[in-house]
Amino acid sequence: MARRLYLVPAVLALLALPAIAQPGPSTTMPGAAPKTGSKTFIDFFLPTPTHGELTRDVWGASNVLPRDVKNGLEDATMKQYCYWDGQIIKAPDGKYHLFASRWDQARGHNGWFGSVAVHAVSDSLTGPYIDKGLSWPNDQRGRGHNVTALVLPDGRYAVVISETRPCEVYVSKSLDGPWEHLGTITVEGEPRWHGSNVAIMVRPDGKFEITQRDGRILISDKGILGPYKSQGPSVFPKGIPNLEDPCIWYSGGLYHIVVNSWSTRKAYHLTSVDGIHDWTNRGVAYDPREAIVRYTDGTVNHWNKIERPSVYIENGHVVAMTLAAIDVEKEQDKGNDNHGSKVIVIPFDGAALDRDLQTTANVPKP
Repeated sequence: MARRLYLVPAVLALLALPAIAQPGPSTTMPGAAPKTGSKTFIDFFLPTPTHGELTRDVWGASNVLPRDVKNGLEDATMKQYCYWDGQIIKAPDGKYHLFASRWDQARGHNGWFGSVAVHAVSDSLTGPYIDKGLSWPNDQRGRGHNVTALVLPDGRYAVVISETRPCEVYVSKSLDGPWEHLGTITVEGEPRWHGSNVAIMVRPDGKFEITQRDGRILISDKGILGPYKSQGPSVFPKGIPNLEDPCIWYSGGLYHIVVNSWSTRKAYHLTSVDGIHDWTNRGVAYDPREAIVRYTDGTVNHWNKIERPSVYIENGHVVAMTLAAIDVEKEQDKGNDNHGSKVIVIPFDGAALDRDLQTTANVPKP
């Protein structure tokens, strides 16, 4: 999430009303396709392996304890950094590279306004990821937020940032850098366009496709910088509030979007055959109140909010999802306290998801 909103008195009054049961993962949501008995995205999260013992001797509210501090990317001491975003790319030598943002934990969650783009490395997909420092230390002191990354058709790597800066692209021949500023993404006919929560992919046809907070699909056949052409109005489902932080990818013959509703703390899974038209809401993608962060010994962590979804794909299927996670409400992370945020990595059975969609929807075989 890249902005902070506060509850007005009318909303607070509504919150004081008797609790209403929340629909579970298999319940049809506003804008969702009718259920056919199939699973939804949330059902394909797998147990998370541990890297040693789970511990309570670490920062965080009781809802995220005990946990594996070596999963993903975190400052286990919470003396230096809060982490956010997170996109994994595997290098030819087998190491995993995670691109994320961080800020001084002493500034609390609002420190994200001054976040910087960082690069971390692990020998294992799920971590631990070791922070290697700023991705472009000599360019605006490393400034960057809404950090994501991808492999370009020519074999180079790209890191894309948005929100706190115009939608900027950095490129390198190596995941270890150095990173060169390539330029700013532009949209045809919109000279004042400023990207926010930008998610980007290379389509199977070689074109670049973007979606962002406003839910529009933008496509470029002129390279990663564009100019991109808007394909129409928002494709996000109607009736669900405060949708943002989309991620977009292609697998199993379908284009996919997972988009987060920050106020309801749920995210939703959308699919389209061509990546432009007829996006179908297939139900809940994740909900931190469900047991999606569960370890192989049965221990469950319930992060207060999990946002900024990204997927890691191998052999054409999602095998893990990264999420930015915070243990309390964002306003409660004041800095120099026992609260903060990290990037978590959760294994995912994307092959089973794609098989399920092949049998329950009119999906062309890839």
